[in-house]
Amino acid sequence: MAELVLDLAGTVSSVGVKTSYGDTVDVEGTKIIPVALGAYGFGGGSGSGSGGGNVGRELQGEGEGSGGGGGGVSIPLGAYVGSRGEVRFEPNVIGLLLVATPLVWATGRALKMIIRALKH
Repeated sequence: MAELVLDLAGTVSSVGVKTSYGDTVDVEGTKIIPVALGAYGFGGGSGSGSGGGNVGRELQGEGEGSGGGGGGVSIPLGAYVGSRGEVRFEPNVIGLLLVATPLVWATGRALKMIIRALKH
């Protein structure tokens, strides 16, 4: 089972900086480097045993089992654009909102808890 998880993780060849920064693209003398937020996750499981429970729901079973899976996400945040010796970041507003939403929610929740604690 452990080999399955390692095989799954090995299929992802671009983990690290390549996940966040794409290959440079040259468009009519302007160089563009895409920037993204990337995350991957992998997991696995196994089992055995001879548990005898839930006879009414037919889960009397002997045992056995295994499993594994993985997934990833990439959210485009924007691009570095370079031309005539000048580099600037052009944000992708929708991508930045997707990334900022959980942060704003967590900050608001933390502030709510701090204010509540200070009142008591």
